[in-house]
Amino acid sequence: MNKIVISFFFLISLFSSAISQELTVEQRITIDKYLQKQTKPGAPGLAAGIILNGEVVYESYLGLASLQHQVPIDQNSRFNIASVAKQFTALCVLQLILDGKMSLEDDVRKYLPNMYLEVEEPIKIKHMLNHSSGIRDFYDLTSIQQDPWWRREGLDNDDAIELLEKQNDLNFKPGSDYLYSNSNYTLLTKIIAEVSGESFHDYAKSLFESLGMKNTSFLKDYMHVIPNIAYPYSDWGDGVWQQYPMLTNLYGDGFLFTTLKDQLHFEMAIQNAEEEGNKLLTVSQNPIANAQINTYGYGLELEDRLGYDAIHHSGGTGSYHAQIARYPDQKLSVVVMSNNGTIWSGYIADELASVVLPEKDQKDDKITLDTRAYSSEKSVESILGEYKNDEGAMVRIINSEGDLFWKRANNNPIKLIKDSGSIYVAEQNTKIRIGFNSDGLTLANPGAELRFYKKLVPFSPTKNYLNAVTGKYYSQSVDVGFTITLNKDSQLIFHQDDASKSSTIEVVQKDAFLLYDYQIIPEYDETDHVQSLMISFNRIKDLKFKKIEIGESDRVKFTEDGGYIQVSTTSENYGKGNGDILLTKNLSNDNEEWVKLFGGKAYDKAHSIELANDGGFLLVGSTSSYGNGNYDVWVIKTDAHGNEEWSKTFGEEYNEYGYYAKELGDGVWRIYGSKQDCPNGVNSNCQTSDWLFKIDPGNLN
Repeated sequence: MNKIVISFFFLISLFSSAISQELTVEQRITIDKYLQKQTKPGAPGLAAGIILNGEVVYESYLGLASLQHQVPIDQNSRFNIASVAKQFTALCVLQLILDGKMSLEDDVRKYLPNMYLEVEEPIKIKHMLNHSSGIRDFYDLTSIQQDPWWRREGLDNDDAIELLEKQNDLNFKPGSDYLYSNSNYTLLTKIIAEVSGESFHDYAKSLFESLGMKNTSFLKDYMHVIPNIAYPYSDWGDGVWQQYPMLTNLYGDGFLFTTLKDQLHFEMAIQNAEEEGNKLLTVSQNPIANAQINTYGYGLELEDRLGYDAIHHSGGTGSYHAQIARYPDQKLSVVVMSNNGTIWSGYIADELASVVLPEKDQKDDKITLDTRAYSSEKSVESILGEYKNDEGAMVRIINSEGDLFWKRANNNPIKLIKDSGSIYVAEQNTKIRIGFNSDGLTLANPGAELRFYKKLVPFSPTKNYLNAVTGKYYSQSVDVGFTITLNKDSQLIFHQDDASKSSTIEVVQKDAFLLYDYQIIPEYDETDHVQSLMISFNRIKDLKFKKIEIGESDRVKFTEDGGYIQVSTTSENYGKGNGDILLTKNLSNDNEEWVKLFGGKAYDKAHSIELANDGGFLLVGSTSSYGNGNYDVWVIKTDAHGNEEWSKTFGEEYNEYGYYAKELGDGVWRIYGSKQDCPNGVNSNCQTSDWLFKIDPGNLN
């Protein structure tokens, strides 16, 4: 009898938390009112639908598909669902895998042999599907080129792949990390065509036909007529609607035009896939087998949403945006598509799901802040500054007009509101809590582990430190060059080649600079000279820009008296020979204090100067006046007044050049240069290599 009673109450509890088979009148009214608030009369709008237990239980069309012709959005309207399209490109890949024509473990170079020739590790199909390949996002690469994709009329997948073929490295080792990159799915379209023997569009068309999605297709040519298209519009804050121009021919990573009817039909197929034995759709909803990343699968995010297990994806291209959200345990799916750039489908989909999902306690912090540890007040001044976590992510707490803000790189700041003691909350989401103590800050984000950020010691760069960064830099992978100079106010000035304006680089920490949304980290050689700058931006990590010229930064050093010491090469009309090394000491007002000249009857070149620990200077250059070969490395040590203490040449028969030096202690120096080897004589195929060696002033024989 007791067992029967227990079972009876267990069943009651199950039914009380389950979703009913259809929406209630109250739920419909709530959803209708909410959606109507999202659009205004005469404005672009949206299409939204809900699938419950394998059936359509709600469908709504609001706003205009064409403002020019006042055409309302209806069940025939086709929207660009942007990155929500990735799941369909992934389905094409998965179908080929299930057909035995390719494998998740295949290397991309098996099908695209011209890609990433210098990357030794395998870049597998599974890595591309779940964004763990490390392949950089080509959209962001075009932004770094200062010629973003949306300006390039007719830009297509072949153009994107051509840019990716110029990349010789990755964001990270394949399979070791996750970073969303549209390039993965652009490359997959090419692989699908290679494996299937059909064009990507033809293969995708067959897939859509098999799924009963007759009004769904990837963009082929932006000039082609798309029947019943819902045009994209945005209001840029002035109350005037403008149509967003879409002039590219990209596809696969997005640019899928479809109707709400087709998407709801697909969602029903997903919910019924297991029951109907549809292996393609069933497998597509799971994490990728034998992959280290399990939060992203076959074109789908696999992380919780609204405190429930969920499968979802968002998309946004220009003024188009879309959201699909599936809650498998509740057999609930929500689809929202819009051509209105002033609203966001993701928020709307969450609101609709919240109305339908059963009430439950939302998943709170996995670990919450111990308020007792943050009960003491902390002054605003003690909170301001830079913080970094174990993964290298840096944030800043800044004061703007009396308010505190959390700022990551140069992204939009998040206003912080004081809660209690030294705990603050984010103004837009008060569930996000930040506790400050003497060591740093702890971030408590709902549904995530606590994150600790150590407070960094404030950094005040010297003029020599800043000057060492100056020079000309170039990246072959994006064909972009820029110059960094130091102005009279000790600010680093960035000027990109062919650009009309310059910008100031912000030095946030030692070896951590900001420019717009770019994070810049200098990379040093064995003599601690800046040899390249690593730039990270959005979905790009550590894109290398190599220093291509020895500039003023290496020939000028600032002295403690406020002046500077400079080394240069004279012309043949000045000095002893065709070129000499000129050492000049200048006062803070730029007047010369003294000048010294070094050289012989031939060519002598100055490359760099270093401040010695004893107050003197070390000059590094090359000479054809002295030494053994055509050019030899020439190193000159002077006292604080430029008087020579010793000099020495290093080299053999051919050309050796000296570039930089670093003092190691006790007067010992490390010299960085290059040496030439000509196995069959001077006119043969000579090879030049780096040359690193030490000089001990006590042993200069």
